Amino acid sequence: MKYYPMFMDLSGARCLVVGAGRVGRRKLSTLLECGPALVLVLDPKAEALRLARGLPRPEGCAMICEARAFAPSDADGMNLAFAATPSAQVNSEVARACRERGVPCNTAASLDGGGGSFLVPSHVEAGPLVLALSTGGASPALARALREDLESWLDRGYPLLIRLLEALRPRVLALGMGSDADARVFR
Repeated sequence: MKYYPMFMDLSGARCLVVGAGRVGRRKLSTLLECGPALVLVLDPKAEALRLARGLPRPEGCAMICEARAFAPSDADGMNLAFAATPSAQVNSEVARACRERGVPCNTAASLDGGGGSFLVPSHVEAGPLVLALSTGGASPALARALREDLESWLDRGYPLLIRLLEALRPRVLALGMGSDADARVFR
């Protein structure tokens, strides 16, 4: 299967995270950095929810943690979902409910993909530069190793270069040279 590479603006989004164990909290932590309006976190284990509640979140991001099992209606009105339980059956149930409602859903690792509609790539951040890496689910460990290699390589001044280009871009575009000329300048 071929996946469409993209970055998504989640500001103001309503998100669902089913499972607040180690994997769920890792996904939740990255999700919270993106500033959704609401995150509903479900896990029958109170201790997992306690740890999830302790994650930092931006102002204006409401997080509701409920110690209970997933119900298909939990996906109603959501913009994005993560099924991160240790149970392949529960993860598939979450994915199915999301698919029926048109909600993109990521499922925790399973041999059959668990029915999820998107992968969360390994990623590298260096200031405003973000690179996403995926092996299409074939080897998350390889993607992680590549990410670690890239992290050391990207720390060599790219964040400063990006800030400079960010300041110059509006000025170059204002010259009205046309898209081909603009592209030559920025290459």
